Amino acid sequence: MRVLVVEDEECLADMIAAELRRAAIVVDIAHDGRAALAGLRLGGYDVLVLDGELPAPHGDALRRYVVTERLPTRVLLLTAAGPDDRAAGPAPAADDWLAKPFTPEELLARVVSLGRPARRAEPRVIERAGITVDTAHGVAARDGHPLALSRTEFGVLEVLLRAQGAVVSGEELIEEVWEEHTRYGGNAVRVTLGALRAKLGDPPVIEAVPGGGYRMTDGAGTEGPGAGGEPEPGARRAGV
Repeated sequence: MRVLVVEDEECLADMIAAELRRAAIVVDIAHDGRAALAGLRLGGYDVLVLDGELPAPHGDALRRYVVTERLPTRVLLLTAAGPDDRAAGPAPAADDWLAKPFTPEELLARVVSLGRPARRAEPRVIERAGITVDTAHGVAARDGHPLALSRTEFGVLEVLLRAQGAVVSGEELIEEVWEEHTRYGGNAVRVTLGALRAKLGDPPVIEAVPGGGYRMTDGAGTEGPGAGGEPEPGARRAGV
């Protein structure tokens, strides 16, 4: 799941991001409406956590953008509404709302609930070649042995497992896993893949496909050229 947090109070934004990241959720932060709008234009967000009192461009403009552009992004509005206002329900163009102050646990539950419809067809536990990823709890194992993975390693493993053996380009991995992904290049993917392969151990299950990207194998040996190397320059999406 990918979330954009739009909150001008930096301490609150950092707290929200830290709570979501602990649940293996990819989080980008914007502290004003202009940065948030730029992020939304890039697309790819499942949930927008939006401060209802955001200064200009106001949060209303961001919610209108989500609606007019028909983005699949769900909106969680953070408001300073009092207890008497809670019965009013979410503001127009918002899918849910949360009154300040709120607990981290409540915030996480709302975000997960909103993000679930877009991915409801995806299994919470994915398995291939003895590797198991539990996306609900952010844990992974191989042959029953827990794997100590970083957030990016876990994300890359999840994306490759969901592809069910299909080739995933480096650029696609960046878009799915890395925060503020426009800052990253193919080297970040190669470094992460190297660390992930080492932690997964033998037999190797991640194959580099020259000119294509990466894919998961069944662990029973290589499945073609380039199994132990890296994609050649000129991959399916240039630059990665």
